[in-house]
Amino acid sequence: MSEPPGAAVSVAEAPPPADTPSKEPAAQRVLPLRRPGRWIATAVVLVLAAQFVHGLVSNPFYQWDRFGYWFFRPTILDGLLVTLEVTVYSAVLGLLGGILLALARLSTSPVLRAVSWVYIWALRSIPLIVVLLFLYNFSALYRTLSLGVPFGPAFLAFDESRLATDMVVAVIGLSLNEAAYAAEVVRGGILSVDQGQHEAASALGLPKRYQFRRIVFPQALRSITPNYVNQLIGLVKSTSLVFYVSLLDLFGTAQTMGATYPGDIVPLLLVVTAWYLILTSVVSVIQFYVERYYARGATRTLPPTPLQKLRAGLTELRARIRREAAV
Repeated sequence: MSEPPGAAVSVAEAPPPADTPSKEPAAQRVLPLRRPGRWIATAVVLVLAAQFVHGLVSNPFYQWDRFGYWFFRPTILDGLLVTLEVTVYSAVLGLLGGILLALARLSTSPVLRAVSWVYIWALRSIPLIVVLLFLYNFSALYRTLSLGVPFGPAFLAFDESRLATDMVVAVIGLSLNEAAYAAEVVRGGILSVDQGQHEAASALGLPKRYQFRRIVFPQALRSITPNYVNQLIGLVKSTSLVFYVSLLDLFGTAQTMGATYPGDIVPLLLVVTAWYLILTSVVSVIQFYVERYYARGATRTLPPTPLQKLRAGLTELRARIRREAAV
């Protein structure tokens, strides 16, 4: 049936396709997700931190002028040098002893395994202060030490009190204690190496010593490093106990000066605290770069350095500020 001339033809408008955007892309705007809880928690933490810093700075009880006076005093620096010497010697000897004890525990010899286990069990059970005091009074038990045939005549004898100076007693005591803990750290790192590495090295006919030195131990260091650095930080703090064997380290010097100047006890303790914080921070920085070095080949990308993290954080902050301003 044809429509009359001049009549309007009604055509139903088709709906827009489903994938057609309702607005132009340029007019669309992505709003960032609001996180009020995070902002509130950040504000609370900043307020508490500001209150802590304000109280630390404004409280006259801390005597910051005396803190500045004592911080670089020669007597304090001499004690700091003793602390560093004891730490370095004990860390090296303790790590070497720990490696030997760990290898003995992993040995096929039942005697070596038993002796190593007993040593680790005993030294981890006895408090360090007891070990130091026992060594300090060792000359009362054995006045002379000798070298010769076991259960036979002695070829060389010497006075123990002349050899066991305060520094030697402190280093030996800390090293013996450190070796017991380092042994378990090293053993755990060796056991963390995949068994296939051992089998592949044995299949190539490599000597056991070469397998350990070139294949197993470098891979174990990735696990050993963070754990042993924790031990090393504990060792730095444990050196404060050598004061009880008459060795004036950093803590012992502060104690002595505090007895001479009773009014400066708090600033002296703050000086000791600051120096220990500096020492442990240096150890932590060294730990980061050692871990980063041994992470080569184990991860696709190396962890960023603190400077790289700072640059990335500043870039992200500028981008966030621009986004917030655009909203």
